[in-house]
Amino acid sequence: MTIPPLGRRRFLQGAGTAAAASALVGGAARAEGRSRIKIGQIGVGHAHASKLGVYRQSADYEVVGIVEPDAKLREKAAGQEAYRGLPWMTRDELFATPGLQAVLVETHVRDLLDAAEASVERGLHVHLDKPAGASLPQYARILDAASRKGLWVQMGYMFRYNPAVALLRDVIAKGWLGEVFEVHAVMSKVVPPDDRARFAEFRGGIMFELGCHVIDLIVGLLGAPDRVTPYPRHSSRDDDGLVDNALAVFEYPRATATVRSSALEVEGFDRRHLTVCGSEGTFHIQPLDAPSVRVAFSKPRGSYRQGYQDLTMPRYTRYVDDAADMARVIRGEKAPDFLPAHDLAVQAAVLRASDMPLD
Repeated sequence: MTIPPLGRRRFLQGAGTAAAASALVGGAARAEGRSRIKIGQIGVGHAHASKLGVYRQSADYEVVGIVEPDAKLREKAAGQEAYRGLPWMTRDELFATPGLQAVLVETHVRDLLDAAEASVERGLHVHLDKPAGASLPQYARILDAASRKGLWVQMGYMFRYNPAVALLRDVIAKGWLGEVFEVHAVMSKVVPPDDRARFAEFRGGIMFELGCHVIDLIVGLLGAPDRVTPYPRHSSRDDDGLVDNALAVFEYPRATATVRSSALEVEGFDRRHLTVCGSEGTFHIQPLDAPSVRVAFSKPRGSYRQGYQDLTMPRYTRYVDDAADMARVIRGEKAPDFLPAHDLAVQAAVLRASDMPLD
């Protein structure tokens, strides 16, 4: 799969035909009907690894076991509800499980791509947590191999099925915001000392680890940018080398987008937001994690009036919709909402925003 150059936009929209997407889901999956999907998890080192609990609670899945070679991580995870009562096994044992169809890859970020590649080689669908490693060529190779095998690599960006984001996509698709000229996103929190060392493993620091979530949204809305300019900073007095205060500017022919991500912001969860400004309206989501929307239209649109209004969003639990969507794709009931070309464009943008190499 070719790594996308700057300026190649509209990946999701342009590649989102049923014909293109159907190549990702084999006929064997369609034949399995509504049987429970056997799934396992590789790794518990990722910050979002406990999402396994969502799959255990879902009627779509049968969780068969967990792989974690690190004894300390196993011991720490064993007492958590998401893992309690499940068998621990080697990766070979998991891969040998009869009827296994998919895996969740939840290792430390440095190990994500190797585990995903091994899983695709075994003919398994993959839910891959973010960000998609530091090697864009390896990630492209994994996506290409999965497509050839009729498999899907679903990325674990946690706002893709957020109801406020879904409404935003609908409003833009209807043209109610007009021509989008500005997008602004903030994704911050206070990172405790123990986690700062882990985040500092990669040059991109907090932008790579946390800002990637909103970069996924920006590329989904505007496509691949013409140019990305990173502004990495270390603002803490801690001499740990972590880029803990980052800004990136995304340039488009008629729009700009900015992403700020900090490891220092007090009550950062409450200020996480996404704002989209167009020639006919403005759409503001804050906070992102428990979404609330303020929207303004230049004239009445559907059931909405002219001017600003506040909208109440339904209660949202991360990953429930992701898991349900993955089940439908594996069964062949629908095409993926996010295709490999989009995910590759997102990862290229994440690396550029993080001041990290693409080769």
